[in-house]
Amino acid sequence: MRIVDVSESYSPHGGGVRTYVHAKLAAAAARGHDVTVVAPGAHDDERVVPGGRILTLASPRSPFDARYGLFASPRAVHAAVMALAPDLVEGSSPWLGGHIAGTLPCEVPRVLVFHTDPVAVWAQTLLSPRVGFDRVDRLMRPAWRALASMSARFDATVVSGLWLAQRLLANGIRSPRVVPFGVDKSVFSGARPDPQVRSELLDRCGVPPSAALVAVVGRLDPEKRVGMLLEAFAQARTRRPMGLVIFGRGALRRYYAAVARRTPGVYLAGYVEGPAAMATQLASCDALLHGGAAETYGMAVAEAICAGVPVVVPARGGAHALYDPGHAQCYAPGDAAAAAAALLRLLARDPTALRAACATKASTIPSLDHHFGRLFDLYGELDSRSASTGLGLRAVS
Repeated sequence: MRIVDVSESYSPHGGGVRTYVHAKLAAAAARGHDVTVVAPGAHDDERVVPGGRILTLASPRSPFDARYGLFASPRAVHAAVMALAPDLVEGSSPWLGGHIAGTLPCEVPRVLVFHTDPVAVWAQTLLSPRVGFDRVDRLMRPAWRALASMSARFDATVVSGLWLAQRLLANGIRSPRVVPFGVDKSVFSGARPDPQVRSELLDRCGVPPSAALVAVVGRLDPEKRVGMLLEAFAQARTRRPMGLVIFGRGALRRYYAAVARRTPGVYLAGYVEGPAAMATQLASCDALLHGGAAETYGMAVAEAICAGVPVVVPARGGAHALYDPGHAQCYAPGDAAAAAAALLRLLARDPTALRAACATKASTIPSLDHHFGRLFDLYGELDSRSASTGLGLRAVS
């Protein structure tokens, strides 16, 4: 199949979508598919990679994070996609990119991949501390209606799990199809703690070798609630020695760096290049502390579990979908005191038993290759259905 992914959330400079996209390209190459990712870029460019190509169209930069762009012209994207003559089109954004993919002037199967829940990311992050999650969903009914209208232009909306399918159905989104997401288990399940890496990280945190080492992994953006995690860590460290290493970069990096300078025991490690290095550093920690309650899939949480690292997660969203009491503690989303208490409970437990429970849970987490196998099977089903009804890349007047 020739697949075109209209991916407004893709950036070559990191992030979960980048990891996902490059894994998809590799999986496509292994299965004989051709994938072109059409993304906003600083300038027009085309880069051939195994499994297809990355095609960027000159677009304005995001006002929140200059690593990302925003499509400016549906006409330019439509022209680029039509020139590629796809058998199937993906929309990977609930914003203008999804609208562009849904309004492509031709008859081919279309799939909306629900990587981002915009109501959870923005409205719930900002308003839920004051009015609660359910009321935010009710207040955001106009936004849900817009998402439902967008999804109606697609043949299926791919989601990471049953919990997310149920959330979308409850808010009027049509045809959710569960294709369980996964992680690169060949890297993370083989990760082992490195005493030297651990010692270096503890030293960077300015804490003794006997201290616990806690990790935060993710973009430094509002929905990840890193500020709340810093507050939770500051409370927890008064009860036992520990260091906090934060892996990631994002729009709020300077702000969090300033907070970290005022919080003893914190080290901002930035972005770690290469999954193998990230897996080793993660596996060398005692716990992952996670704040995002707006995840559609908790990739960092799943990677930590596969690396044998127990987790502390909010009781909502994709991160909580990976929760099991054997390897994790959970807390009320956005509540720093509750997160601190959950972290202390986790660190008080037997580390050997926790790592064994992580291994049990990891056996239930799909690999990325398994996920893409299921995804391409769905695309084949939709393509066959299209062929049987006589549809193809036929321009719509």
